[in-house]
Amino acid sequence: MRRVLAAAATLLLLAATGACGGTAAGGGTEGTVVVYSADGLKDWYGKRFAEFTRKTGIGVNLVEEGSGGIVSRMERERTNPQADVVVTLPPFVQRAAQQNLLAEHVIPGSDQVRDRDPKNRYAAMLNNYLVMAYNPDHAKPAPVTWDDLLDPRFKGKLQYSTPGQAGDGTAMLLQLQHVYGEQGALDYLKRLEVNNVGPSASTGKLQPKLAKGELHVANGDLQMNLALVNNDKANMRLFLPAGPDGRRSTFAIPYHAGLAANAPHGEAGKKLLEFLFSTEVQRTAPESFGAPGRADVKAEGSLAEQVSAQLAGVDIWQPDWDAVLARLDADLAAYGKAVGR
Repeated sequence: MRRVLAAAATLLLLAATGACGGTAAGGGTEGTVVVYSADGLKDWYGKRFAEFTRKTGIGVNLVEEGSGGIVSRMERERTNPQADVVVTLPPFVQRAAQQNLLAEHVIPGSDQVRDRDPKNRYAAMLNNYLVMAYNPDHAKPAPVTWDDLLDPRFKGKLQYSTPGQAGDGTAMLLQLQHVYGEQGALDYLKRLEVNNVGPSASTGKLQPKLAKGELHVANGDLQMNLALVNNDKANMRLFLPAGPDGRRSTFAIPYHAGLAANAPHGEAGKKLLEFLFSTEVQRTAPESFGAPGRADVKAEGSLAEQVSAQLAGVDIWQPDWDAVLARLDADLAAYGKAVGR
């Protein structure tokens, strides 16, 4: 659901509390800012955009799509840009930067963001992390390690979103490379394919199946899965599998934000980015079950504690996203060959 590369666009015109005015992308007025965003933050956006409109009088139009789809859409619109603000995930934000689809702009407050582009084209607005999830009524005993997922009891009851089609699936491939090495990850995924239900372009479509017990294990991400557990009471538990050395690890797959190149409403876009990176808005990150992008903002409260609890005792590592993007096509080709697709 969250980062499907080829997902069809869903246009969401957020008129939160009647304040987010304007029209769809391409028809905005000077009092409107158009946001192209990877999906997953709709509820959080609704509140934040309403606050922004009350403060500035500027309406916000939101276009949600998968991370890769966002960038592909901007590439198609290169000669007639529609977006003002872009929010997407790695390695697709790096692709947007390489394609000169993002403007160089220093967002106020972004100097406090550790994960930011040295050329000031994007910065991490909210942090999110790769996780796995299981149904506690069916996955007994609960899986603890990556090797546990190879158990025959999960045959036909395990599914993960496909690398190269879904962002979370791509993240899972990177995590397995981190745990087992590049060839070891391919060997592992070849063995895991015996249990895998089959390809899935959407991580989000797996979660309802997991909650119902149709699947016993699926991949996911911290932000999405915590939201489902808390808001929808979904019957699932999150876990971060341990590798052969017994250590659990994961990495951030942040929602990066930046100003679109040749933005039709660039000044309004700059104001929205400043608002989203302000300390007051960054403190609300746990409402979306994410973590603040700014290192100087400490999120507090029960929701923030849930995020911290999931990451307690877990090694957090950081991919070199430019290197990931450079080798992505080759990695996906090797993955397809390994699993027979």
